[in-house]
Amino acid sequence: MYNLFKKSTFFINQSFINKKNIINKNILCSRKCNINCSNSNNKYSKIISNDLLNKYNSNPVIQPIILSSTFKLDKINNNDDFTYSRANNPTRKLLEDNLALLENAQYGLAFSSGLGATICVSHLLKSNEEILACHDLYGGTKRYFNNILQNKVNYINFKDYNLGQIENIFNNSNIKIVWIETPTNPLLEIIPFKNLGNLCKKHNKLLVVDNTFMTPVFQNPLDYNADIVLHSISKYINGHSDIIMGGLMINNTELYDKLKYLQNSLGVIPSPYDCYIVNRSIKTLKIRMEKHQRNAIYIAKELNKHPKICKVLYPGLDKQNIPCHMKGYGAMISFYITCSPNQLNEFFEKLENIPLAESLGGIETLICHPASMTHASVSIDEKNNIGITDNLLRLSVGIEDKNYILNDILNALEHI
Repeated sequence: MYNLFKKSTFFINQSFINKKNIINKNILCSRKCNINCSNSNNKYSKIISNDLLNKYNSNPVIQPIILSSTFKLDKINNNDDFTYSRANNPTRKLLEDNLALLENAQYGLAFSSGLGATICVSHLLKSNEEILACHDLYGGTKRYFNNILQNKVNYINFKDYNLGQIENIFNNSNIKIVWIETPTNPLLEIIPFKNLGNLCKKHNKLLVVDNTFMTPVFQNPLDYNADIVLHSISKYINGHSDIIMGGLMINNTELYDKLKYLQNSLGVIPSPYDCYIVNRSIKTLKIRMEKHQRNAIYIAKELNKHPKICKVLYPGLDKQNIPCHMKGYGAMISFYITCSPNQLNEFFEKLENIPLAESLGGIETLICHPASMTHASVSIDEKNNIGITDNLLRLSVGIEDKNYILNDILNALEHI
């Protein structure tokens, strides 16, 4: 019986192969070149002008990459959507529309990096206007604020200020933009911003929320009075540690037009290929984040019991103080380890599966030493004031098996 089945399968396959060959021959016969190639220059001229999208009647399931730097126009003064790829590109536009969908926004903009997006927002400031920012920020943002914008940025710890005190700052300064991360990087402090957003609107200020850590899966700031949402797309939205990109999401049309103009004028755009890759990654964002978070909750609870860890910072350990705009806790954990500098290096050396590396948000777990890595450009005094000490570690929890991650950390801790 088995042999009969094999034979019948063989004949079926042979019949399919023969039929397929006939079909392919017919296709080949029907696609003869209609160009007279007696002049060898003609064929090269035709190759230059061949139009893939209009030549074949194809409907790809996955949208193709449009790499063209320039686009054919039907006539002048026609206000075409696509003329030159710095201004607009179909692959980038698809990504920007998807970014808007993620954040319940009307508009999305993609940039060559998160700092590219930051620079564009800062160009909204007039010469006499300033930024009020949370004191605990990504090191790259602080480097730009401190060394490039310099005295145009004022820092406060929002935990120490009530709305009345912030309103007093508004009334006695030229603040135009309020800039927060929540959770902050790397101390994971939560800044409730719904009422802060109302206050900003009352005083005609812009509230910018960096939502990189929470992602649109667990937080949508535009739904809670933010004016601009910023993402380092390099992190969770792309999620595979192979792209550098930033994004802004906005609802206000006038604000979008200004930022779109700046995006084009400053030229801080991502490549079509990078946009294509991120469009792929967005499709799995929700299921990735759910796995990231499950692992993080488990690992945070286990680390919180360990005698060599003096403090674990993770929003999921303090659920009763989670504000209304958070639908989850994310997958970033910071913790203070009890050890000497030499023991700290030994801890990193004993990690077998978790790389010591910059960045975060990839499917792989990464560990970082903020004081010497992400926040190296921040002064020692400022780091100490914030709480970024030499024994602070930041863990970006990946989607590996939770015990695979945890056991690697516990094993390394045993050697210090």
